[in-house]
Amino acid sequence: MGDKPIWEQIGSSFVQHYYQLFDTDRSQLGAIYIDASCLTWEGQQFQGKAAIVEKLSSLPFTKIAHSITAQDHQPTPDSCILSMVVGQLKADEDPVMGFHQIFLLKNINDAWVCTNDIFRLALHNFG
Repeated sequence: MGDKPIWEQIGSSFVQHYYQLFDTDRSQLGAIYIDASCLTWEGQQFQGKAAIVEKLSSLPFTKIAHSITAQDHQPTPDSCILSMVVGQLKADEDPVMGFHQIFLLKNINDAWVCTNDIFRLALHNFG
């Protein structure tokens, strides 16, 4: 990993950490958000660490597993990192579904936090 740009190393580490927490104990995700963070989950808006953790903790499944297909990371002009993740997830006994997720990461007090998070299932309705 040493030959990758630093923003890719940080972004990849964040993505691995995020999905590990999500898949094992969603209540611990509060550590990566701040009170100014925003989450858009399937079009629903949530602002603030408490509201985000409440939403993620209340999702209607007991077990979930994410599999990352691809991830891309870019540095932003204001020293943040923009990350896009494409993958699949399996919740309880539901069929495997594709998903897309975007994170904006910011370094605050020597810790990388997620200020913006957008999630969508890869569902296509052609009706």
